[in-house]
Amino acid sequence: MAETKKIEKKKRATEEKRLEQSKARNLRNTMAKSMAKTAVKKANIAIAENADSKTELVNAAAKTLDKIASKGVIHKNKAARKKSRLMKKLNSAE
Repeated sequence: MAETKKIEKKKRATEEKRLEQSKARNLRNTMAKSMAKTAVKKANIAIAENADSKTELVNAAAKTLDKIASKGVIHKNKAARKKSRLMKKLNSAE
């Protein structure tokens, strides 16, 4: 009887630790996705307004997308698709 209580206590501690780790990962991934969305949005606005810094902003957005794809926050194909669409908009605007 005492043995099963020890096992249950360990199991509960492990579950709590995994929950905390999951929350931390979720927060980190949410922040990374938000950063990428902001970078892409800034690049799209710069392209639409034909700003001088549009190339730099597109490059920054591409870098951010690559970074979060390498961390596994988004799939690498999704990052490639978003970069491709940005570059297509940039090239058609010029």
